[in-house]
Amino acid sequence: MRFNKLDLNLLVALDALLFEASISRAAERTHISQSAMSNALGRLRDYFDDELLVQVGRRMELTPRAEMLRDAVRDVLVRIDSSVTARPEFIPAQSDREFRIFVSDFTLATLIPHLLARAHAQGPNIRFAMLAQVLEPTRSLERSEVDLLIMPSDYCTPGHPTETLFTETFQCVLWRDSRLAQAELTQDLYLAAGHVVMVPAAMNSSSLESWLFKQHGLKRRIEVTSFSFSAIPAMVVGTERIATVHSRLARQALQNLPLVARDVPVELSEMRQVMQWHRYRTRDPGIEWLRRVFHEAVRDMDAADSPLARK
Repeated sequence: MRFNKLDLNLLVALDALLFEASISRAAERTHISQSAMSNALGRLRDYFDDELLVQVGRRMELTPRAEMLRDAVRDVLVRIDSSVTARPEFIPAQSDREFRIFVSDFTLATLIPHLLARAHAQGPNIRFAMLAQVLEPTRSLERSEVDLLIMPSDYCTPGHPTETLFTETFQCVLWRDSRLAQAELTQDLYLAAGHVVMVPAAMNSSSLESWLFKQHGLKRRIEVTSFSFSAIPAMVVGTERIATVHSRLARQALQNLPLVARDVPVELSEMRQVMQWHRYRTRDPGIEWLRRVFHEAVRDMDAADSPLARK
C-alpha cells in the first residue's frame, strides 16, 4: 500500500532505523534479515532524498532530516496501533496481557505488592514487567514502549494525561541508639549531621527530595549516596547519620529495623505521585482497567498503613 508514493510498509523499517541507528539492530527489532533492512534503507533514502543514517567513525548517526522524522514517524505508528489493535472490552479473567510499568523502588516496596494482589484476584494470568526508570522515561512513553509511568508529578511531560495516585510527605530516620536520636532534632543538628541520600542512577541527577532542599537554599553534608530508596533506612543503622525518606517507607522500615522517626526540621512540600499514560491510549480498555486497579491498590496500601492496622 502506498500513500503519497511512499510504501507504508517502510514506515516500520524507518521507525526501527531511526530508533536503533543501526541496520543490524533494526533488522533484529523488526525480525527481518539485515539485507532486507539495507534494501529498505536504500528505498527510504531515495524517497526522502536524504541519507538518513550516515557512518561516523564506528557508529551510524541520524541526519538532521532523520532527527525531524523520528518522533513524527513513531507518533503515526503509535496512533495506528492504538486504533487498530484496541479491543472493545478488556476481561481481566480471560486476559494474559503483559503491562509494562516504569516505577521507582520506593513504589515497588510500598504500592506494587498491593497492585499485584488486586490484579491477581481479578486476572490471575495477567503479567507485569516492572521496569527501572530510565534517563528519559517520557521518551519511552512517547514510543509506546511502556504502558504507565509512576513518578512524581514534577517529572511528567505535559503532553500526556496524568492521574494523582497519592501524596507523600517526608520523615527522618535515625538509628535509635545514636546520640542524635536522644535529643530534639533541630534544624541546626539536622544540617550539621551526615546524611544518606538517594541519587537516581538514571532518571535525574538529583532526587526530588534534594530538589526540594535546593528551593530553600539549604545544604546538607552528604556522606553516603545510594541508587535505592528502600535501602537508605538500613544504611543509617549503627551510625550518627540521618536519612530523609518518604513517610510510608519510614513507617515500613521502623517495623523491621532499630530506627526512630523524626519530623524533618525544615519545610518540605508534599510529593504528588502520579501515573501517566500515552494520550492515544486513554480509551484502551486494558489501561483503563489498570488505572482503576492502581487506585484500588492505593486504598489497600493506606488501609494497611493505618495506625489500627499497625497495632
